This record gives sequence, structure tokens and C-alpha cells, in this order.
Amino acid sequence: MSFQNPVFIPGPTNIPESLRKACDMPTIDHRSPLFGTILHPAREGVRKVMKSTSAEVFIFPCSGTGGWEATLTNTLSPGDTVLAARNGMFSHKWIDMCQRFGLNVMVEDVTWGEGLPVDRFAEILTADTEHKISAVLATHNETATGVTSDVEGLRKALDAAGHPALLFVDGVSSIGSIDFRFDEWGVDAAVTGSQKGFMLPSGLAILGMSTKAMEARKTAKLPRTFFSLDDMLTGYAASAYPYTPSVGLMNGLNEACKMLLEEGLENVFARHHRIAEGVREAVRAWGLDICAASPDLYSNTVTAIRTPEGFDASTIVAHAAQAYGVAYGTGLGDVAGKVFRIGHLGSLTDVMALSGIATAEMCMVDLGLDIKLGSGVAAAQEYYRAKPARTQKAAA
Repeated sequence: MSFQNPVFIPGPTNIPESLRKACDMPTIDHRSPLFGTILHPAREGVRKVMKSTSAEVFIFPCSGTGGWEATLTNTLSPGDTVLAARNGMFSHKWIDMCQRFGLNVMVEDVTWGEGLPVDRFAEILTADTEHKISAVLATHNETATGVTSDVEGLRKALDAAGHPALLFVDGVSSIGSIDFRFDEWGVDAAVTGSQKGFMLPSGLAILGMSTKAMEARKTAKLPRTFFSLDDMLTGYAASAYPYTPSVGLMNGLNEACKMLLEEGLENVFARHHRIAEGVREAVRAWGLDICAASPDLYSNTVTAIRTPEGFDASTIVAHAAQAYGVAYGTGLGDVAGKVFRIGHLGSLTDVMALSGIATAEMCMVDLGLDIKLGSGVAAAQEYYRAKPARTQKAAA
């Protein structure tokens, strides 16, 4: 692998130089007033990126998985029932965590490549007249398959059923890259991480909680210590933490939020869409299929590309790393060996995307696939030329 080449995995993403420098700072006393000048603006910046005016924001020194655990342990009790769909590796992992905590998980199995079954969820919620379901879990953007699901539709299903269940959303690979509306969609807990749309190294789990979710913590009986929101709130009130925070990363998060908001969130989303469309035009030119079952499910942060039957897609990823020093994502779980993934989120430009498309193309030709060298690159070039970018500011 080469440090000079951009990565095309769906996270961690490429780090802009300005954010790398923001993380590289002298040691400060995290119990001094100076820390508050980093902590509070970072929390407010995250709130704005989530499109919320009221979410309580928590930042834990861990990965997004820790954010899942914080959500569950601060709102639920052993034996509570949650509703979830298994439509990819990350929804599968969230279900596994719930089961390990002794929660009763109602699982709807969905073919990988499909989105959340909103209509089926609506039927289940309507039938649950005793309101035994305490929470509904939704993976907004399933990174394993390149599928973006309809969280807004899920909120409408909950409302139509008159169901009081909490709505928990995994937004790890969507928040900061794909339109996400915490307040408008009635999200109760949104989980993300520093290493995707915020363009930072891994190491921060970022959690937004609604007033309803914060109320639920008062009766939740699952054990928590490191992930206690009560301890965090006590610390935040004194501009501090209940333990040692990742000060450099939080300083980077503060700057990342400024960068995203300065570009304008709608411009950020449009940039991700156009870069993703260029990648998808390349896939069509190669004559290959996209894992997502239909265009309305296509993710603007990662494209999972199916290779021909009998061809091990993981060889493309291995060859790219060995021969060209470039990283792509392998297939996971049910689609292992069947797809390879091109991540196109965070700090990325048209020019960078073209290099990733070109390298993938070379790999497939090297490995004997019936791909015409230059076909995908030309298709992406035509798309990018026809739809010039309004801004590349955040990716600089």
C-alpha cells in the first residue's frame, strides 16, 4: 500500500491536510477551561451537521460500535423487545449486540442488496397494539452492500401506527455525507463516527439523542459505566469528561464541522452524489451490476460492484493493493467474494475518483475480466464534464 495514493474504502476516509493539522496539537490539560473551547463548539457543530436544534450530543473516545452500545445501554432494559432488519453486515452486528445484552430481537431477514422493509415494519408496528416493541433499529446506509434505506419512511410508519417505540439510526457512513435530518425524521438516537463523513482518523463515537431518548435513560437498566450518559452530562456541565478524552481528535472534529458547514451541507450532499454517479456510470460501462437492488437504494458513499459468477471479487482488492498500492473494500458476510466496494465519501474530488476508477479497471483487466481498458474512466469523465462541480472546497 502507498501513503501517496488516496484510499477508496468506505472508511476510514482520506484526511484533508487542514484536519490532520488540527488533530496534531500540543497537550493541554483536559480539566482546564481551555478544553471547553474545543468541547462545546464540537458538540454544537455535530448538532448542526445532524440537522437538529435539540439533540443532546455525546462524543466517546472509541469507534462507532461504542456509539451503538451507548445507545442501547442508556435507553433499554434486559428483556426489552427491539425490531430490526438484517440486510447487511452492519445491521447484522447491531442485532448481535442486542442479543448479547439479553434483548428480545425481532429480526426481519432481507436479501442483501435490499433496503429496510418499511412496509413490513409498518405491519409489525400496527399489529403491536400492546406496544411491546421498545425500539426500532435502522441502518441508514449499509456499507457492506451500498444501500441507503428510507429512514423518513420508517418514521412515517411509526407515526401512522401510533407506536411509541424509539427510533435508533446507524448513520456511521451517512451523516456528514448523505442528507440526514435528525429533527424532521423524528430520530431518537443517531450514531456516527469520526472516520467517515467527518474525514478524521477513527477514534470518536458520536451520538445524538432526542429528548425522548434522554427520558428513557431514567428507567433503563442495562449496565453501563464507560458509556454512562449521566456521567458524561456531569462532565460536560463542568467543560470536562468523566475520563480522559481524545483532545486532538475532538479539535479535529470541531474543524471538520466548520469545514462541512462552510461548504454548505446541501453542497456536501450534492458533491457526494455527483462523485457517486460518476462511479456508477463507470460500472455500467464495464457491464457489471451494482449490488443495491434498485437505483432508489443506491448509496452516495459506497458502491458495491458484483463480479461475474464464479469470479472471486476479493482478488481485485488484493491485486490493487499489491500491484498498485490502492485500497478498495472487500465483500463482507453474504456478499463476500461476490462484490468489491469503491468508497466515495469524505475528502474526495472528481479527479481523485477518476484515479480510483482507472485503477479498478486496470486490476480487472489484469485478472482477465472482459473489461475494455478506459471504458469506465471515459464514462465517468463524460458525466463529470457534463455536470461540473459547484465546489470542491471541503475535499481540498
